[in-house]
Amino acid sequence: MKSTESLLGRQIGTHKILSLLGTGGMGEVYRAKDTTLGREVAIKVLPRAFVHDQERVTRFKYEAQMLASLNHPNIAGIHDLKESEGIHLLIMELVPGMTLAEVSTRALSIKEALPICIQIAEALEAAHQKGIIHRDIKPGNVKLTHEGRVKVLDFGLAKVYAPEGPGLNLTELPTLSTEPTDEGRILGTPAYMSPEQVRGKPLDKRTDIWAFGCVLFELLTGRKAFAGETVNDTIAAVLEREPDYQALPPSTPLKIQDLIQKCLRKDVNRRLHDIADARIEMEEALLAPEPKMARQPAAPETGARKNWRRAVWAVASAALVLIAVVIGFRLLLPKSSPTQSLFTQFAIELATDQQLAGANVPAVALSPDGKRVAYVASSRGGSSQLYVRALDSLARPLAGTEGAYGPFFSPDGQWIGFFASGKLKKVAVNGGAPIAVTDVPQACGGSWASDDNIVFTPFQFQGVMEVPASGGMPQALTNLDIQNGEI
Repeated sequence: MKSTESLLGRQIGTHKILSLLGTGGMGEVYRAKDTTLGREVAIKVLPRAFVHDQERVTRFKYEAQMLASLNHPNIAGIHDLKESEGIHLLIMELVPGMTLAEVSTRALSIKEALPICIQIAEALEAAHQKGIIHRDIKPGNVKLTHEGRVKVLDFGLAKVYAPEGPGLNLTELPTLSTEPTDEGRILGTPAYMSPEQVRGKPLDKRTDIWAFGCVLFELLTGRKAFAGETVNDTIAAVLEREPDYQALPPSTPLKIQDLIQKCLRKDVNRRLHDIADARIEMEEALLAPEPKMARQPAAPETGARKNWRRAVWAVASAALVLIAVVIGFRLLLPKSSPTQSLFTQFAIELATDQQLAGANVPAVALSPDGKRVAYVASSRGGSSQLYVRALDSLARPLAGTEGAYGPFFSPDGQWIGFFASGKLKKVAVNGGAPIAVTDVPQACGGSWASDDNIVFTPFQFQGVMEVPASGGMPQALTNLDIQNGEI
């Protein structure tokens, strides 16, 4: 076998190879079907030409061992390491969704970017606690699932702080890329490499913090922190120039502006030392209230202004007295027959290992009559599922809704629409098999109109679509002018 291209369509052990996902210096990555467990996986294959290259084989097994030690919901996991028919296979979690490189074709708002970057920081925090640095953090190595969960991919360049074995220089190995040429294997990576990484110096977790700062800057501005026409130009920018911090939106909190600058200090000893500190800064910025306008000094009051203020206070006082009289009068009236309360308070109790799923789409929907709640929850490391709860009973899962996101009710409250497995679906609130309405590979949310049509946004850079709830081909309701920034 001269090339692993011939693996397409082959059965290797219990796995049937379906398609090629990417290729690079450390091997090819395929989408495959586990015929025993019935699940799709990603398989990294070490090319047969390297089977007798002890350095490559050692590197391949080393990656598997590191991935196996990183059990975290924001890190793509590993299922197994096998050798079959002389081929080394690394069987990994197949992560659906799009990479940040595909998603961030525009500048994101603070409320969009920070939840993503908090999850990236949590993944790096888990790796750093194990003594592992990634060394190749970039938008192309971060995926955003349909449920809004971030997954950090490709620890193929990762290393432990302790030196590797003799003769194994991990820095020289190229990153995995879908680009077909030698140039493509390195383009993109230099823009996220720290100065010490570019110079080939010893690395620690602060090189990941630099790359993280590059990603956060890029998400907020829509442009790379360090870019050039050639690889050499990019490396020169990394070593000699500062990012254009003026490109950050004026609404960027000062705390986040300061965080980016701390991450991108060229002197590694003055750079932010721990990614957990970055996570805390972002969480606080996300929870902080909107900044208020600075208070202007009060102007001296004139006689007319004083009289006007007295008049306002007089009117306000009279209004308060009138309101108090009305309330007192109503309290003294004979009580009528009990009426329904205007407000209902209840709690949704999630299992200890569950969380609501949906960072970029709604995770909770309320029925039109206010008597039912539908929500999407996922267990740690597991798939999301749709649940429904009447306010006077316990929540129950709806069978067949695995992978659901973005729930919404029909006008009569008898159906719940949702997205899963690349389709818009609906399911009866009382249960039953979900029904596919139309194909929707990626969605930002939907709503069920009173004319029994469902309107939805398939992607933030596409217009609003409409499809009959009974099924059919979607029709465009709006068209976007992407060139002028419409979303």
